[in-house]
Amino acid sequence: MAARTPLSTVSSFEGVLAADGTASLQRDGLNSNGGTETPELYSQDSTVSSEESVHGELHGLVPESATESESAVLRSHHSQNSKDPDDDTDFKKHISQRGKSLTVRLQKTDKAGHYQLTAEDPELRDLLKQGFERSKDGGIKKKRSRFSDLVFTRQFTAFDRQNSESASSPFHGFFSLFWMGVSLLLIRISADNWRTYGSIFGGNEIVHLMLSRDIVVMGLTDGVMCASTVFCLFLQKMIQHGYLTWNGSGWIVQNTWQLVFLVAYLAFPVYRNWPWTHSVFITLHCITMLMKQHSYAFYNGHLSELYKRRRILEQKLEALDDPEVISPTNHSPSSDVAYVTSYLDTKDLDQLSRRRKSIPEKKMQEVDHDISSIADAIASDAPLDFAQVRSLRKLISFEIQSITEELKGKTSTTQNHYPRNLTLRDFYSYIPLPTVVYELEYPRQPSINWSYVAEKTVATFGVIGVMIVVSQYAIYPVVAHVVHKQEEGMPLKDRLKEIPWVFSDLLFPFFMEYILSWYVIWECVLNVLAELTLFADRGFYSDWWNSSSWDQFARDWNRPVHNFLLRHVYHSSIATFNLSRSSATLLTFLLSACVHELVMAVIFQKVRGYLLMAQMSQLPLVVLSRTRFLKGRDILGNMMFWFGLFVGPSLLCTLYLLL
Repeated sequence: MAARTPLSTVSSFEGVLAADGTASLQRDGLNSNGGTETPELYSQDSTVSSEESVHGELHGLVPESATESESAVLRSHHSQNSKDPDDDTDFKKHISQRGKSLTVRLQKTDKAGHYQLTAEDPELRDLLKQGFERSKDGGIKKKRSRFSDLVFTRQFTAFDRQNSESASSPFHGFFSLFWMGVSLLLIRISADNWRTYGSIFGGNEIVHLMLSRDIVVMGLTDGVMCASTVFCLFLQKMIQHGYLTWNGSGWIVQNTWQLVFLVAYLAFPVYRNWPWTHSVFITLHCITMLMKQHSYAFYNGHLSELYKRRRILEQKLEALDDPEVISPTNHSPSSDVAYVTSYLDTKDLDQLSRRRKSIPEKKMQEVDHDISSIADAIASDAPLDFAQVRSLRKLISFEIQSITEELKGKTSTTQNHYPRNLTLRDFYSYIPLPTVVYELEYPRQPSINWSYVAEKTVATFGVIGVMIVVSQYAIYPVVAHVVHKQEEGMPLKDRLKEIPWVFSDLLFPFFMEYILSWYVIWECVLNVLAELTLFADRGFYSDWWNSSSWDQFARDWNRPVHNFLLRHVYHSSIATFNLSRSSATLLTFLLSACVHELVMAVIFQKVRGYLLMAQMSQLPLVVLSRTRFLKGRDILGNMMFWFGLFVGPSLLCTLYLLL
């Protein structure tokens, strides 16, 4: 049996520098949706014999093998707070009580030169694990929040007249040319409708379909749907007050609610037998509200766990008295970073000298000195001295500070810090914002420009009017003809023969409808909402028309949804399921494709999977765009992109109609 090494320190936590059993580390990790990962082992269980142990108990009681001088040191330390330093009973009772809160062990493993420092307290296990991971990575990067992947800034959309860059663009004339062409086309269609039907709107079947039934019921349903999202706030308030925990049952309740919400508002239009116009509106708005709720709940759920963790660490910090130097020869100055880690390798301790950038320069020499002393202690089978153990207190303080910064987020006032943000006012100010990603605070404009609101509102209804006229003139007759033939029992052979003709008839009008529908939503409607809510970040899209690959198009044409998928699907799948980037990309594309297929099922009342397969086929095209054949050939890539965008909508509609 190896002799016990001298006991070097007593603090207000219990520490056992020994390896007499099995040791493991667990971490309750947070994912990118704000939830938690299943606790998992981050180091293999290591059973070490007592002959290989590094003994030296800081267990509150003096070890049997402690020397008289060591006992005297402990009693001297205790006598500062004791009326009778010679009273062994009071001394042992005092140390034992102070040692119940925290336990730390330094263990030798079966690998030469490796030691394992563990803590029985789960919070300390997590803390030590994080400290080592940061030091192993070089320690130079500041701890990153799980929800710091997005930054909202003041900006305008590309076609907005308030965008100075757009107004001064050399291609600004093409924008004017486009709308002039649309106006002339509208005049031509109106004249033809007047000659044929006696009305500029033609047969007007689409408008009649939109307004004939349940228009008021649809509006009330939409209002109830938006109001019912407040369930998320009530759930977060219950979590805040301790009735539930997010990592426990909170996230389960939230996901259950989201499922009920989705099914209910998808089933109601079917129950009412609404026309496709009503059903598509409610479906799209339901999906939007679902994303908003998910982001709100998982971000605040993440903050609730941080808030709870900070309280626990503050309690542990209060339980720690400032440790005093036991021996001047063993003292190492304390620093802003703790150097006890969950797994120390004397060969890798040089990495620990590369600490965070947040450490002041004047502290670096102290950092290096403490790291060196820990390495020497491990190499010589000596216990850590008092100043080194004291660094645990510094680690807790640093973690509390880091959590406080994350609870603060990017807010400029304390009123928006968690949990002060859990109010009805904050929640219902978030719901109408033109974003589906929740933040504690967004960039705002000082006032509403009502002339701008009027301009965009007129543009919204004007573009919708153009879309109705084009649909009534060029799309509705083709669709009505196909539906009539199918009702008469058109065989499959005849339907296959009709595909090229229907496709060609729908090619240009469907492409025009696709462009106009994008413009009316991302340029008109979202800008109206942004102005009314003083929302200053209007980067709703980027220059997707210059895309040379489909992944670039997916990022740029719909920035709000892209940001949601990036945070709550892509990053979440990597953090939760340890997926690779390619697998996370595949999952993100699949989820997006399923949602788009759901919309097509609502429109055509059948599931075929054509759009799903079309979207998933973009992944091989993305890989192709990165090959030597297409890499660097942006013009060729852009032409391939536009060809797919031109023929895709009409081809998909033809397939859903005929097959």
